[in-house]
Amino acid sequence: MSNDLSGVQKGLVYLGVIAALTASASVLARDEKHITDSDARYEGAPSVIPSGDTKDMITSEGPTMSVVEFNHSKQIFFERCAGCHGVLRKGATGKPLTTDITRERGDAYLKAFITYGSPAGMPNWGTSGDMTDAEVDMMSRYLQHEPPLPPEWGMDKMKESWQVIVAPDKRPTRKMNKYNIENVFGVTLRDAGQVALIDGDTKEIINFVETGYAVHISRPSASGRYLFTIGRDAKINLIDMWMKKPDTVATIKIGLEARSVETSKYKGYEDQYAIAGAYWPPQYVIMDGNTLEPKKIVSTRGMTVDTQEYHPEPRVAAIVASHEHPEFIVNVKETGKILLVNYEDLDNLSVTTIPAARFLHDGGWDSTHRYFLTAANKSNKIAVIDSKDRDLEALIDATEIPHPGRGANFHHPKFGPVWATSALGNENITVIGTDPNEHEEHAWKVVEILKGQGGGSLFVKTHPGSSNLWVDSPLNPDTKISQSIAVFDINNLDKGFEVLPIADWAELGDGPKRVVQPEYNKAGDEVWFSVWSGKDQQSAVVVVDDKTRKLKKVIKGDTMITPTGKFNVFNTVEDIY
Repeated sequence: MSNDLSGVQKGLVYLGVIAALTASASVLARDEKHITDSDARYEGAPSVIPSGDTKDMITSEGPTMSVVEFNHSKQIFFERCAGCHGVLRKGATGKPLTTDITRERGDAYLKAFITYGSPAGMPNWGTSGDMTDAEVDMMSRYLQHEPPLPPEWGMDKMKESWQVIVAPDKRPTRKMNKYNIENVFGVTLRDAGQVALIDGDTKEIINFVETGYAVHISRPSASGRYLFTIGRDAKINLIDMWMKKPDTVATIKIGLEARSVETSKYKGYEDQYAIAGAYWPPQYVIMDGNTLEPKKIVSTRGMTVDTQEYHPEPRVAAIVASHEHPEFIVNVKETGKILLVNYEDLDNLSVTTIPAARFLHDGGWDSTHRYFLTAANKSNKIAVIDSKDRDLEALIDATEIPHPGRGANFHHPKFGPVWATSALGNENITVIGTDPNEHEEHAWKVVEILKGQGGGSLFVKTHPGSSNLWVDSPLNPDTKISQSIAVFDINNLDKGFEVLPIADWAELGDGPKRVVQPEYNKAGDEVWFSVWSGKDQQSAVVVVDDKTRKLKKVIKGDTMITPTGKFNVFNTVEDIY
């Protein structure tokens, strides 16, 4: 990561305070992996854990600090550092910052790294002006005290937060509105704390639903009746799409910070259960699918897959519902383990643990819905899980820092069925063969690497009815790239990509205007993009005709605040991507 990050859209990059205190400066320069601009922007998102709720430990072993200084430092750490280094500083995607390391290094060493950074990935917080001299000094002392301990969040806390606003027996017995629910989009309005429900047929906004902060994903139930959202503050909303005006019927808070929610899809269990995974505390919870009543909480703390060391903070990343068994597939980020959680008998919960690689993040199904392909992004690998046989099918190299979203399935003219992922760290779109029956020689191998616009990509997308492959780059530092989209012709991949100026088409004012997450409508003839600008700046959703690649519609206005993720009900229910 370069040392000029503070000049690239301040507030996007919140990387930790020290990148490598486990080695001397000479060893650091030799061993530390380079961190890209886009990687830093992605990994360093601020924690939403309330700093005032922690158990603080100002110890005599550390340098002198006042309570005011400690609290200020704690807030800085949660906002800028915890995303990489972990709330407990044990190391996550960043290096550990435990007191045995920091006290050995001492004030002068810590101040130098905080101030000047390093070419290996440490931002220059001091010389950039992001921290004052007083804050640098304060942070160097803070890191030599034991980290504040956020509270746990068990069954009592969950039930205390749980609200059933409309009981199941008071809800409609049939659909009470005119909307084609299968073609409704749930659009995250990140900084507004809302999800906009948009009619994919008419492009009209159905409702703005108040949700938790920065909803990460929306997941419809297997029937499509309910829409589950989860915010980074770990609040879940259960939205009834049958209501005359779809709205929340139940809520729960499953922790202090979270990213994932999913519902049961296996035949006979449709809509019966929901599951959510937390970043803090590190755990997942299984809930009643109609009410969100918490049924079972399971911790993910345990040993890492590679070093076999205990990790106290392994966060739950992607969760998907198996089509082969009554199971949820749960990615545990820091331990590198994939859990197959069987929900047939919650009282006697059966969990199959599959060792994969660190650090597991997002992923999606192949076109048959048997194989789950997921990124272990800091290991630069794609893990393939056979959900039918319940085992690891393959570990595939994919540079650098693969980030598929759910990936993209298509039929390659030469290699047959494939799945693709883009990356944070470079322009690679990695294409992997997925057909062990008819194309065994290509199965679970990288068959082609396409070159896109550049690193900083979060999502690739196509549709069974389309010949286009869309690739975003919202975290690329070049605004021309982050404000546009690359599109490939699947039947002519050698021709390279066409660039469409999506942000320009939206005709917005000033702002970063990052173009993020292509999402198809049900028919597969439209693709929707978020043009994500600042909270106080104009944003939009742009609809493009998939066949002509021409602008079709711009949805914008004062209420369209920071749109990011978009989830089409039908495509999400059916796992079409």
